[in-house]
Amino acid sequence: MGVEAVAMDQKGYRRESFQSSTSDEDMLEIAGASLDFSMADDDPPLDREMGGFSSYNGGGMNGTSTMMDFLEEPLPGVGTYEDFNTIDWVREKSRDRDRHREITSRSKESTWALIHSVSDAFSGWLLMLLIGLLAGSLAGLIDISAHWMTDLKEGVCLAGFWFNHEHCCWKSNTTFTDRDVCPEWKSWSQLILGHGEGAFAYILNYFMYVIWALMFSLLAVLLVKGFAPYACGSGIPEIKTILSGFIIRGYLGKWTLIIKTITLVLAVSSGLSLGKEGPLVHVACCCGNILCHLFTKYRKNEAKRREVLSAAAAAGVSVAFGAPIGGVLFSLEEVSYYFPLKTLWRSFFAALVAAFTLRSINPFGNSRLVLFYVEFHMPWHLLELVPFILLGIFGGLWGAFFIRSNIAWCRRRKTTKLGKYPVLEVFVVTAITAVLAFPNEYTRMSTSELISELFNDCGILDSSKLCEYVNDFNSTKGDDLPDRAAGPGVYTAMWQLALALIMKVFITIFTFGMKVPSGLFIPSMAVGAIAGRLLGVAVEQLAYYHHDWAIFSGWCSQGADCITPGLYAMVGAAACLGGVTRMTVSLVVIMFELTGGLEYIVPLMAAAMTSKWVADAIGREGIYDAHIRLNGYPFLEAKEEFSHKTLAMDVMRPRRNDPPLTVITQDSMTVEDVETIINDTTYSGYPVVVSRESQRLVGFVLRRDLIISIENARKKQDGIVSTSIIYFTDHSPPLPPSSPSMLKLRSILDLSPFTVTDQTPMEIVVDIFRKLGLRQCLVTHNGKLLGIITKKDVLKHIAQLANQDPDSILFN
Repeated sequence: MGVEAVAMDQKGYRRESFQSSTSDEDMLEIAGASLDFSMADDDPPLDREMGGFSSYNGGGMNGTSTMMDFLEEPLPGVGTYEDFNTIDWVREKSRDRDRHREITSRSKESTWALIHSVSDAFSGWLLMLLIGLLAGSLAGLIDISAHWMTDLKEGVCLAGFWFNHEHCCWKSNTTFTDRDVCPEWKSWSQLILGHGEGAFAYILNYFMYVIWALMFSLLAVLLVKGFAPYACGSGIPEIKTILSGFIIRGYLGKWTLIIKTITLVLAVSSGLSLGKEGPLVHVACCCGNILCHLFTKYRKNEAKRREVLSAAAAAGVSVAFGAPIGGVLFSLEEVSYYFPLKTLWRSFFAALVAAFTLRSINPFGNSRLVLFYVEFHMPWHLLELVPFILLGIFGGLWGAFFIRSNIAWCRRRKTTKLGKYPVLEVFVVTAITAVLAFPNEYTRMSTSELISELFNDCGILDSSKLCEYVNDFNSTKGDDLPDRAAGPGVYTAMWQLALALIMKVFITIFTFGMKVPSGLFIPSMAVGAIAGRLLGVAVEQLAYYHHDWAIFSGWCSQGADCITPGLYAMVGAAACLGGVTRMTVSLVVIMFELTGGLEYIVPLMAAAMTSKWVADAIGREGIYDAHIRLNGYPFLEAKEEFSHKTLAMDVMRPRRNDPPLTVITQDSMTVEDVETIINDTTYSGYPVVVSRESQRLVGFVLRRDLIISIENARKKQDGIVSTSIIYFTDHSPPLPPSSPSMLKLRSILDLSPFTVTDQTPMEIVVDIFRKLGLRQCLVTHNGKLLGIITKKDVLKHIAQLANQDPDSILFN
């Protein structure tokens, strides 16, 4: 039944009504364009393209009683795609141009047509506005719910159970130092035992923490498993694949959106080592896809829809980090395959609206879009670039180590029995995480709060252990505190952070890729922020005790505030995130939008570039590309060079010992002959030739279009029987008067399929596939058809040359 069929049956997807049983071998026998430039006898009717399909049939009424002219009305389903197939970018763009030409020419005829033309031009901006509003609202809802449910693991607010710890204590009259201990907030031991001190109270709090964590994560995995299998993971590898033109039905559907939004809150609240930032991109893309259905222009054109999804991805990052410009750059640098200038402006608008909506909701009550917003005021010194570059090296090494370990673990999950027990896996990982996390206050708090604490620059009023320095207030100048000797609290915090670093490094490997929504941005930033803070405090103490050393003497005098440990945490976070995802430009912009510090661009750039170079030296792929390859998605990476000297004839099929290419002749095959070919083969399309002897190419016809057209003709057209001749020419072939009605299918024929000669170098063929987004390309020699190269053949060829398993392409 084929790999994709198995994949869909396992996941419980509905089959489409016209789903042909396409086999694994030829699942991506990607079939071609049906641009019809045939303007035969009549003038074409004006509404030719309005159905969204090129289905005008030239020829009109020829007066031949036995000849039936078919497809005068566009058929629903013709020109659409099956699940797990690739779209034809060339055809989709041509359709959109035809539609646009149609509307423009009509707009001069009447006022109503002019209004229609204006509304069509405006619909893109209206869609961006709706996406921004919906994505921003959902992000606000997720932020507020996750904050409340995270605190629910530790206690409850008596003033109103819907308040989280911070909001609960706002109304309290406690002093600033005791702001976290207010009478309205009760821990579980205080609520059940009446007191919060002693060993038994600690054990009860520990037990309640683990129970809540297990409840949240189990509910999340059961919802994903039961209602929306596509809601797991971060979603970015799949979105990259979808944006490159692949179709995964249901991946951006309403069920996925609902379940992902609910389970994302549960997964983040359970305390697992994952973030909500990556999945927010998936949530925003789901919003974009669902809202596309309101507009015909986007509903009926897959290429136009992908432009909208690129903008939605930008809105997703905009609300995840409160970084609208970073979101646009992320979409451009990391996820988009085709990103025209128009999409850049629309992405910017969608990101702006989404950020504005989230700011209006104000989920954290501090007028900021993220929990870990921070402002530093001290300048950095040139010599500090050395520790910043060291953090870059650490980020690159950690990124490469994480990718290798995580991919090895995910491969084991796919190939062993482990993958059959997703609920048990989530249960075990959550139990281990919760049991290890509770004793250490830095792992017990949510990862966003941890990053916020690590980024924080110690002020006079800070009560955190990280700020327990030995105070000597005689040397204070204004607001800035001088570098001070570390007190016992700082040393305790260093030990706890070192243990938290070890735990986060290893537990994240097993968490990312489980069957719950899981982002990677926040855990990566946490690892880097901990390493950065540790290094920052070390450099600060070194400068305090050895300010007379040559490296410090010029710029760090005694009693001055020269080292900001929070800045090191920020640079470390950027380095680790860059090492894992290989982002550069967008990463730096996101980080300075987060922190509002323009003067720190150089340290961030140095760390991001160093981490990318180090990680690239160990392994070329970022985490998302590695997951695309692991899942076998048909994604042609635009960044990689093809450097081998093979020719089109080496890659095309049929090969030397294969049976000849399956073709359809233009005017000599019956309905039965064509149905036999469809039933006996699994290809997604067939070349049409003049005759089997000449093999001269006429065009290319899609299997799906053939099936729909023949089915429809048998139902609706009189006289169509198995012996009826199918023809693709303008005029019917001469036949005896007694023969049955003929079926004209010229309208579904692509008269301009892409062709290359057998001597074309493969590097040019690969370039054509990348830049034009082709599904397949026909190979000719002196005008005669020799064979076909599909996108899957190209991917298999690249995999073979890279010594990988060529059969891993597509859902291994």
